[in-house]
Amino acid sequence: MTTTTQLSLLRYEINDQGIVTLWLDGGDRPVVVLDRNLIQRLNATLDAIEHEDNISGLFLRSDCTRVYVAGADLAEIDSLDDPALHAYLAFGTTVFGRLAKLPYPSIALISGAALGGGLEIAMHCDAIVASKVGENGKPYPIGLPEAGLGICPGWGGTQLLPARIDPTVAIEATATGKLFKSSTMPEGLADVLVETPEELICAAEMWLEKNSAVDRSIPRCIENTNKNYEEAIETSTTNTESSESTKSVILAVEAGVSKGWSAAVAIEQCELVRLRNTQVAQTKIQAFLSKG
Repeated sequence: MTTTTQLSLLRYEINDQGIVTLWLDGGDRPVVVLDRNLIQRLNATLDAIEHEDNISGLFLRSDCTRVYVAGADLAEIDSLDDPALHAYLAFGTTVFGRLAKLPYPSIALISGAALGGGLEIAMHCDAIVASKVGENGKPYPIGLPEAGLGICPGWGGTQLLPARIDPTVAIEATATGKLFKSSTMPEGLADVLVETPEELICAAEMWLEKNSAVDRSIPRCIENTNKNYEEAIETSTTNTESSESTKSVILAVEAGVSKGWSAAVAIEQCELVRLRNTQVAQTKIQAFLSKG
């Protein structure tokens, strides 16, 4: 495993107002992908930021204009044995959880595709500020596509998305892998939605002026929001075609309602590891990887 001293920190800047802008990068990749190296670098960079004084907020951005984060590294996931995959998922949960526990607000600024783990890391922040179009002037996809690959989210997506948007819409989209378009995303997915990427910083600064950090140990999720999740589960179960991925998503949502965040994320990760080994998922993952 790479040690902290060997890691190159992610770029971060602090302005005169004490706002840290932290940039996720793709390393040698053309887009940002959540692999173990990036998660380790994020963890080390958050360690460094903890030693900075008079911080008022953190903006989590991407240095790629085409995507925010394209999701987890499927090739890496496919290469890990079950214990290693469990450890990888647990480590990501711990690091992303730090964004929710910061003593000041964290805001994800999105102007490109935010998929799977990319949306999950953004939803760990206190707020999402997104633009309707990307740098190219066109809408981009945002959502949790894992079910389309025969698997399920593994970093809390089943718990985070229903807390932000209509829970029935969230559960059905997660259970089927349906993506949203940035220009027509469901109400609540972004706390602030602006027209163009050029407006993101100003909008995030305005949100920060009006909101202070929330004292909580977990991100905004099923456990700490008050919605009719039971009815949403029933409706979604009726409306979605039964598959192993669908069953796993519903199982995790039910756990979030009855047992809370930690238990639900544990179920998510167990189900992801289990599903990854099924013939359906292996066929879909290999087909996806062959395109790369």
